[in-house]
Amino acid sequence: MHALLRQLLDMGQEQAKQQIERGLKLYQSNQREKALQVWTKVLEKNTDPGGKFRVLGCLITAHSEMGKYKEMLKYALAQIDTARDMEDPDYLTEGYLNLARSNEKLCEFQNTISYCKTCLNMQGTTVSLQLNGQVCLSMGNAYLGLSVFQKSLESYEKALRYAHNNDDKMLECRVCCSLGSFYVVLKDYEKALFFPCKAAELVNDYGKGWSLKYRAMSQYHMSVAYRKLDRLPDAMECCEESMKIALQHGDRPLQALCLLNFADIHRCRKDVDRALPRYESSMCIMIEIGNRLGQASIYLNVAKCWEMQKELDKALDSLQRAEELSETMGNKLIALKTHSVREGIFRSQEKQTELREQVVKFLQCVEELELYCGMCGESIGEKNQQLQSLPCSHIYHLRCIESNGTKGCPRCRSSSMKPGFV
Repeated sequence: MHALLRQLLDMGQEQAKQQIERGLKLYQSNQREKALQVWTKVLEKNTDPGGKFRVLGCLITAHSEMGKYKEMLKYALAQIDTARDMEDPDYLTEGYLNLARSNEKLCEFQNTISYCKTCLNMQGTTVSLQLNGQVCLSMGNAYLGLSVFQKSLESYEKALRYAHNNDDKMLECRVCCSLGSFYVVLKDYEKALFFPCKAAELVNDYGKGWSLKYRAMSQYHMSVAYRKLDRLPDAMECCEESMKIALQHGDRPLQALCLLNFADIHRCRKDVDRALPRYESSMCIMIEIGNRLGQASIYLNVAKCWEMQKELDKALDSLQRAEELSETMGNKLIALKTHSVREGIFRSQEKQTELREQVVKFLQCVEELELYCGMCGESIGEKNQQLQSLPCSHIYHLRCIESNGTKGCPRCRSSSMKPGFV
């Protein structure tokens, strides 16, 4: 009797495995709804914890790529419960990583960091250790979302070391794209372009069997860097390539980012009439998927459009919305930028009291974010400048480090010998 029951269970597990594979084939052929239906049925019928964990992983990935982040979080929580029942450290690490990613997508950055730390503290086997690079990447993205630049860079460099040690080219590609975003924020546009170009090289050299999302991702980040360098035709070409792939694969989050970048390109050309509708289209998707960081960026850049058109009340209203969103996420950089734009508006209106208030708030943000070079005292992130980090991940002007010799970091007095990468 027991042997027959075991045989029936094995048959059930094999059928579940076949159905999971069937769902993957449907998903890869862009039949996403059918794939979700197949996986949901497997989830309802499957009693094997391992099979349940795997199908939950498929549902998490699918909902992530579709921008359905609340659904992604729901399945991540179910996966954690399954992993706890199995009492397996590898499954638990993967579950917490998916929980971290879900919170990252929903801009719950403090939660992301907490779950990432849980992952790194898990005492698992080799499988868990192979996930550490992805954990560090998610943590770096969360710290960047909170404008904590030193810890963000430190996490990215750890992720890059894991990628190199494990010869994980896909992870290296993703880290390079995130480093592109990091240096866009700090306005070292040479590095902001270098890293996504490196990602594009990895896609060309190793990505024949990869998802096209890696090519789309690298093209998008290259586009942003080209725009910042005022190479607008190159920016438009890369963004169009990225948008084409995003539309083909139903990648709503990337579509929103591309629309935002298209709008920014038009704004750089001072074509506000073309920029505003694209900001609006991007905003609709950002709200739909729950990307508050994207929404705040849109409000900030829409304010710049209204400022161009001398619609200053509309600009101030948009800045207020951007600042409110930045506060809910803990993103101080957006707040700093709102103070900077307000400063210009109040200066044009000759409102001295309001102007002084914004200057004070701006300088407070600069101090809190440590957006200044500890060697020369001048600002970082105000204009396009070459930057360099020390082993402690504190960031300085490249020229200051070159003139500083081997005196070490002024902030923590650690050695200035730096291993590779950044």
